Amino acid sequence: MARFLFVVPPLVGHVNPAAGVAAELAARGHEVAWAGHEELLWQLAGPAALVFSCGLPAGAPARPAELKGPAALRFLWEDFLVPLADAMAPGVAAAIDAFAPHVVVADQQALAGGLLADARGLPWVTSATTSAELVDPLAGMPKVADWVGSLLRELRSRIAGGRGSADPRFSPHGVLAFTTRELLGAATLPPRVRLVGPALGERPSTTDFPWEWLDPLRQTVLVSLGTANTEAGGRFLATAAEAFAGLDARAVLVDPGEVLGPVPPNVLVLPRVPQLALLSRVDAVLCHAGHNTVCEALWHGLPLVVAPIRDDQPIVAAQVVTAGAGVRLRFGRADAGRVAAAVGEVLTEPAYRRAAETVAASFHAAGGSAAAAGHLEQLALESLAHLQP
Repeated sequence: MARFLFVVPPLVGHVNPAAGVAAELAARGHEVAWAGHEELLWQLAGPAALVFSCGLPAGAPARPAELKGPAALRFLWEDFLVPLADAMAPGVAAAIDAFAPHVVVADQQALAGGLLADARGLPWVTSATTSAELVDPLAGMPKVADWVGSLLRELRSRIAGGRGSADPRFSPHGVLAFTTRELLGAATLPPRVRLVGPALGERPSTTDFPWEWLDPLRQTVLVSLGTANTEAGGRFLATAAEAFAGLDARAVLVDPGEVLGPVPPNVLVLPRVPQLALLSRVDAVLCHAGHNTVCEALWHGLPLVVAPIRDDQPIVAAQVVTAGAGVRLRFGRADAGRVAAAVGEVLTEPAYRRAAETVAASFHAAGGSAAAAGHLEQLALESLAHLQP
């Protein structure tokens, strides 16, 4: 039996894949602990999870809804990733001291996990919950890459005493990437990347759903912009609701900020939904091209309409279109007519569903949580063997 410490940021889309892998490891008899935001972890990993609490940045600025391009990248690093690492570092260090893990699994956006594991000489694996970093988005921007490198060096000096040398986003011990070639494409990958497909473990139910509202004789589309786009998404959600007024299909529209007014009778608006359970009952998904939502939809063989907002979403949206599994919209320019046309296209043109089912088959074959757990077990065995006298 080995001990695994998962270090994750306070982001639902980053915790859920790790929770699937952690549950698989626990089912195999291993000990699992978490370092991160305790309330979110108890919600997503279960109330019995062993959690070492980590701090959050004090007074973190809200991200402007219109922020894109280089300004968005600067905000991501200077106002989110680096402050988060500084805030999490004491909790991560305490978790390593108290739990004494054989392997650390550090999310790409929880930089403190990789930096502290590397500084202490612990085996560690990167959890890459989006494929955007795998295709090196900074390859054509050497000055930006140098700037990110300087931020990481300063961060390493502050929280790890300057010890270690590995990039915390790409562990030399391995990178778990929750995708497959059928979605990722032919991009050259960094060394030791394991394409394990989505890790969809049992997910604790956090909300009820009026299942009787679904009509088996009418197609239904799930509309969601995720949990981090409430401020940016109000107009788009209203436009999507308007679009369904002219469609025979139904829509389940997720409105976490509860910003919408009256909607057509064929649109059901809820602040949250049991997404995994619902995906098995719908016919397509309209979303922001968040990696988790895209992969969960494709796992079920569902075609997509994607309207990326920022960050990795344009890259993921391009992967969906290249795979033939969906249609892309311009988030800022999508009116009701364009949304209705795109939704109608993926619901009526069989090629999109066939492509989605091809990706789904690759996801299932990749192994998901079981494959990821197998890679981690092997690393733990090597670590334990090294510790034997």
